[in-house]
Amino acid sequence: MQYAPIFMVMILSFSTLSVPIFAQQDATPSASPPAAPLITTSIDKTSYTLGDTIVISGQVQSVVVGTPLVIQIFDPNNSLVQVAQIDVSEDGKYTDTIKAVGPYWKLNGVYTVKVQYGPPNVTAQSTFTFQSTPTTISNVFQLKDPSSQQTFNVNYTISGGSVKTMTIDAQSLSVIVSINSTSDGTITLQLPRALIDSKTTSGQDDAFIILIDGAEVKPQSESANNDFRNITVQFLQGDQDIEIIGTQIVPEFGPIAALVLAIAIVSIIAVSAKTGLRFMPKY
Repeated sequence: MQYAPIFMVMILSFSTLSVPIFAQQDATPSASPPAAPLITTSIDKTSYTLGDTIVISGQVQSVVVGTPLVIQIFDPNNSLVQVAQIDVSEDGKYTDTIKAVGPYWKLNGVYTVKVQYGPPNVTAQSTFTFQSTPTTISNVFQLKDPSSQQTFNVNYTISGGSVKTMTIDAQSLSVIVSINSTSDGTITLQLPRALIDSKTTSGQDDAFIILIDGAEVKPQSESANNDFRNITVQFLQGDQDIEIIGTQIVPEFGPIAALVLAIAIVSIIAVSAKTGLRFMPKY
């Protein structure tokens, strides 16, 4: 019995040492995946100008049958610019397009798109920058013809983008203007007649054929004088190449064309001499 106190002390010591170990194991939290948002929203671009189309899309986690989703757009002063109500599909997805036009689209700056759905009432929002008028650039591009080594000054004014380069395609009788279109916009070109022109068989001014990325378009406006042809063309965001096709382009008679023409004239004179015909040019 004299060892009983010693055994009791040892038992109590082991008990005290074991308690923190079990407590530490029980305190370890279990990992769990983060909850999905109740509603999401996004827009197709980060910036727009007047007249652009804004595409708004997203998804709600829980669909309430018969409940519309509300879309609101606020300007930099937090004033309501536009509002719309749309239906949500069965899988919770939604899409809507809003045109940036109207009397309330005035201020430049950051606009907020806010979507609401419920009950329960859930919200989400996105932002974009808006400019009421596209940036306008006026400049002169010095276009050099590699065949004749002539340089032509092409005056232009562009809004909604910038001009990257201009090239001459003598084979297709065209001038190609490559642009960086940051938004929908227009470009006005002052084309020297000595560079490119379009004429009918009777010598009257004829319309240019205009292609944007291979698709034919009509000019917004045209004008002309004795030295220049002026055209204004509308383009869309993402457009890259504007091709103006005429009936004649510099050089009207290049080295090869001049050689072919000389051979043809000599041949006609030779044939005329043999047959007794007279070569009478028309004026």
